[in-house]
Amino acid sequence: MRKLPIDYCWIIVGVTSLVLLAGAGIRATPGVLILPLEQEFGWSRATISFAVSLNLLLYGLIAPFAVAIMERYGVRRCILVALLVLAGAMASTAFMEHVWQLIVVWGVLVGTGTGFLATVLAATVASRWFTTKRGLVIGIFSGAAATGQLIFLPAMASVNSAYGWRITLVCIVGVLCTLLPLVVIFFRDRPSDVGMLPYGETQPIEPISSRHENPFALAFLALRNASSNRNFWLISGTFFVCGASTNGLLGTHLIPACVDHGYSEITGAALLATMGMFNFFGTSLSGWLSDKFDNRSLLAIYYGVRGVSLLYLPFSFDDIYTMSIFAAFFGLGWFATVSPTVRILTNTFGRERAPLVFGWVFVCHQLGGASAAAFAALIRVTYSDYFSAFVISGLLCFVAAIAVTFIEAGDSRPDASTGKPVAHPEFRSGLSAQN
Repeated sequence: MRKLPIDYCWIIVGVTSLVLLAGAGIRATPGVLILPLEQEFGWSRATISFAVSLNLLLYGLIAPFAVAIMERYGVRRCILVALLVLAGAMASTAFMEHVWQLIVVWGVLVGTGTGFLATVLAATVASRWFTTKRGLVIGIFSGAAATGQLIFLPAMASVNSAYGWRITLVCIVGVLCTLLPLVVIFFRDRPSDVGMLPYGETQPIEPISSRHENPFALAFLALRNASSNRNFWLISGTFFVCGASTNGLLGTHLIPACVDHGYSEITGAALLATMGMFNFFGTSLSGWLSDKFDNRSLLAIYYGVRGVSLLYLPFSFDDIYTMSIFAAFFGLGWFATVSPTVRILTNTFGRERAPLVFGWVFVCHQLGGASAAAFAALIRVTYSDYFSAFVISGLLCFVAAIAVTFIEAGDSRPDASTGKPVAHPEFRSGLSAQN
């Protein structure tokens, strides 16, 4: 077996980044659709937010099972099915007339489809294809998701303003159909599929065989083994806050909050896009830093900066300049938490099982997002503004910044001599006993 050449592993990174970019763009679509759906159908913001909350919930709940299904049936096959499901959901949305259709299409189909094209996909590909520079690659993947926001949101807002929300959905379907042949031609599940080793690896690695295991049993086995480790609970709790303060709160409600303060939808979308632009640099830098420094310290800094930004947000609506300052600072840390989190999990649970464990951590992320999306809508309906939602979210980020310092130090950084992660013996032996 030959060492993986840089050119092909970066082709995998490129294709995966495009898939993640599209998935993130679709996930950001509700921020553009809320107001048009209110105006055309007369649905309340709380009703529409319920569908978005269900979307966020399934987007997270599917994560550990998505990883297990990828293990059983192959990553490429799962990506293709997810793209087809999303294309069908986008096309059918243009013909909906009733609230239950919104819930089924956006809550169930889009939530499930994007769940396969989320951070768990990034963690799986990075773990399989890279030994060294894994943190950097995860940072690039997170940056790709941010770029999806950067590209899709202003474009969708402009098309929506000029041609209507249905034409916006048609454009998204076209993007998804373009991705399908790229995945078929270039994507491969593992380096061994092309006779190569993971990048930075010098010895052949025998993957844990999961081809004949029940995906649901595999996912719950990972949860059972991980639940005995303190790091799992600390990371899950802080990732709950991460989801609540990003996708759930700002991803869903920033554009409506801007409109409440007299700004246009396009201005709100531009702010989210600005966050995406700064997030691209923040996540890439975070990936590089996570390969070199204590990941607990990085996470504490990221959550602390996010908390300060959210407390500043209610006072930034006075003018576009202060709002832009908020967008820059918040954007730098939006996805920056992913690389240190995946690095800690990989060091704790090993290359093959870390994506499965991360799937359960991501469930907590989306539970936080779904809770915040619904809770913020309730606050808006009750008090006619989002002030309390922003302040509560900021305070929770400070709690998360403190909590990450209690992660076990031995699992928070790469091995000093090799830079490679080593799984906990207890977790590794528990899995091998089941395989």
